[in-house]
Order: sequence, then C-alpha cells, then structure tokens
Amino acid sequence: MKRYIIMRLLATVPLLLSISLLCFLFINLIPSDPAEVALRIRQTPIITEDAILQVRQELGLDQPFLVRYAQWLWSCIQLDFGVSYTNPARTVLGEIGRCLPTTLSLAGFSLLYVLILSLPIGFLSAVYKDSWFDRIMRGVVFTTTAMPAYWVGLLLIWFVSIKLDLLPTSGYGGLEHLLLPAFTVALTYISTYIRLIRNNMLENMREDYVLYAQARGLKQRNILVRHILKNSLQSCITAIGMSIPQLIAGTIVVENVFAWPGIGKLCITAIFNRDYPVIQAYVLMIGVLFVFFNLFFDILQYAADPRLRQGKSHA
Repeated sequence: MKRYIIMRLLATVPLLLSISLLCFLFINLIPSDPAEVALRIRQTPIITEDAILQVRQELGLDQPFLVRYAQWLWSCIQLDFGVSYTNPARTVLGEIGRCLPTTLSLAGFSLLYVLILSLPIGFLSAVYKDSWFDRIMRGVVFTTTAMPAYWVGLLLIWFVSIKLDLLPTSGYGGLEHLLLPAFTVALTYISTYIRLIRNNMLENMREDYVLYAQARGLKQRNILVRHILKNSLQSCITAIGMSIPQLIAGTIVVENVFAWPGIGKLCITAIFNRDYPVIQAYVLMIGVLFVFFNLFFDILQYAADPRLRQGKSHA
C-alpha cells in the first residue's frame, strides 16, 4: 500500500510540471503584449515605447522565457500568483480567495444534487429494467446529456423564475439563489451517473455471486442493496473523484448566466480584460485540482478494492 502511494505521488510530479509549463506557455503565446495590456487597463493616456519598456521590466518580461517560467513556478509554489492587472492593489491569490468560497458552495450543492438524484434513479432503472420507468429515465438521460449548461440555465430562468415566479433569476444570497444554478451544473452529471450506476448494476446482476446469494436464500432486497449496489458503486469512486474538479470548472458558464460571483465569473472577466495573471492562476488551479482529486480517489479505490491489490501483487 505504501509503495503504491509513493509511486503515485512521484508520478504526479512530472504531470504537475507539465501542466504548469503548458499553462505558462499558452499564456505567453497570446499575441497581445502583456505590458501594453497592463497600461491600457491602468488607463494610461499615452502609451509610448518607453512606458511599455518600463512595464515590461516591472513585470519581468524582458528576461528569457525559461528564467521567467522558473521564477513564476517558484512563486506559485509559495502561493504568490502575482498582482491583478485590473486592480494592482489586489493580489491574484486574494481575488481567488474572495471568489472561491461561493464557487465551492455552488459545486458542493451540485454534488449533493448528483448523489441524491442519480443513486436512486440509477438503482430503480436497473431493478426495473425495460419498464416504463426505465424507458422514461433513459429518454431523459439521453436528452439532458445533449443539452448545454447555458441553455438549460436560460430555460430554468424563463420557466421557474419568470413564468412561475418561484425563485430569483440571478444573484448571490440564500438557498433560493443556489437552487437553480446548482441544478444547472449538476444536470449533465446526474444523467451520466444514472447511466453508469444502471449499467454497473446490470453487469453485476449477471455475476455468479448473485446466483450463490439467491441459492443461500438471502432476501432479494439485501442482495440488491448490500451486494449488487455496493459492488457497483466501487467502480464509480474514481468517476466521482474526477467529477468534483469538473463541477468546480464547470461552474464557469453557469456563474455568468446566473450572475453568481464565483471564480468562474472572475475568470471570464479576466479573459475580457486580458488579466493574464488571473487566467494563469485559474488554469493552473483547475489542473492541480484534477491531478490531486484523481490521485486521492485512485488511492481510495486501491484501499477499498482488494482485487486491485491482488492484481498488483501478482504483477
């Protein structure tokens, strides 16, 4: 177990370095000069070559690429992502820290939607395979998977908020402001996990241990819940782990549709303002989240599933 964890931790180091290098490289490939962009954002009346040269020196853009990358990477390790171009009085870390809690609340509530809805629906769809309930759910899953989040959000605003006047259209506040955007973020993942749980349960129903459990006279309910469902959910652990950073990253569109003041809205604003330090920090943060959540749930699945440990030992 310890050997597996150490090997997985060592494997993440080059992956994180590659993510940081690509993040820094892509931002530097943008044709606009960051020094000129910074001067425009600061509303400098006359942008001269001397002013651009001075700002380039302030930002360290006059140094070679690898030197700038090494300095930026070392600063990121120390959680220093620089200063926002839009507001030089605020650090990038401060801006992310200000917006991140609202995004985490949105992603957490969306995950709650996913767990509450996908688990019972996927379970019942497998138990009552090819029934009217299963056919309806498969049709709903097929439809909602193809619907983009911004379109779902606009439909919910039109129907629930405007026509029925039940919930607010946008903004940040109490629970009533959270229900629509969280459901919009979660809808695609609900459909995905309904299909995943249903297929895993149908596959496990054909296994020999189910036949042995029935031969021993166990109740059908206990077989379904304690054996089939339990074994079906084990294969979903890694998928759930990857869904958490996807939920955080997936809020970027929904936050702008519902005017939710989270990190996704901050990123879109930074893109329009060409605030490169904020964009770099956002992309790097999402990449690191994907790596570490994948690592954590891989280790969790390895610890929970003895078949994986036996496979490693035989290898």
